[in-house]
Amino acid sequence: MNRGATNRQDESPATPIFRYDGNGTKARIGLIFMASSIVMESEMWAMAAEGVAIHTTRIKLPKVTLAGIEAMMTAPELEQAAKLLGSAPVDILCFGGTSASFLHGTAYDEGLTKKLKSWVPGPKITTASTATLAALKKVGAGKIALATPYLDEIHQRAIRFLEENDHPVVASANLGIDTDQALAEVPLKDIYELVKSVDRPDASAIFISCTNFWSVAVIDALEKELGKPVISAVQASFWHCLETLGVDGAKPGYGMLFEGRVAKSSAAGSPS
Repeated sequence: MNRGATNRQDESPATPIFRYDGNGTKARIGLIFMASSIVMESEMWAMAAEGVAIHTTRIKLPKVTLAGIEAMMTAPELEQAAKLLGSAPVDILCFGGTSASFLHGTAYDEGLTKKLKSWVPGPKITTASTATLAALKKVGAGKIALATPYLDEIHQRAIRFLEENDHPVVASANLGIDTDQALAEVPLKDIYELVKSVDRPDASAIFISCTNFWSVAVIDALEKELGKPVISAVQASFWHCLETLGVDGAKPGYGMLFEGRVAKSSAAGSPS
């Protein structure tokens, strides 16, 4: 007799184990992003808890100058990209260009939102600039400090946009970069030091502009050292998507902004 044999007829079949596959069962975020950029998608996925997915379509940015941004925003590819993305079952569509959406001020950003809604009437709509203002309001910011990688001409547009929305910029610094891929090559340590350099006692928060500029990895460390909210364009965009949809879908550790929007399993320390 073979004592190692088992009567298989008496056993129930084992329950199969399914692994998490990235399906956006809580939220599907549609992202319009620059073709030469890499940061925003990566940072959104880093912050996303299980059940939140990011789906991207791309548009070409010739150069990070006023002329280059203007060319991107007036090209027919923008409408095509929005409609392509809107053909997927996304819950919200986010235009992931900060300087492109604040280029000509608040009215321009609002006009962009209206155009996106007319092209893609199904999902909710936001932009990086709209999300930034909502995020600054959420943390109770008044006067702020600003850190950007932009050329002077674009940096000044950022200051104007913030100040026309009741956020006086008490200190700022920029790196003068004019190519998109170079934006994503600035080391995190340098970004950390850049943000620290603009902090002032009368700044209620610090804003890091640009969606192809690494930042979310340093936000928690900066907030702990500086004792105030640090908002980045990517972080604000992701948060505003969750906030608009009413979804608690962030992992912990990415800033004060996400208070109330961290996924419950993540907040408890469970795998996400």
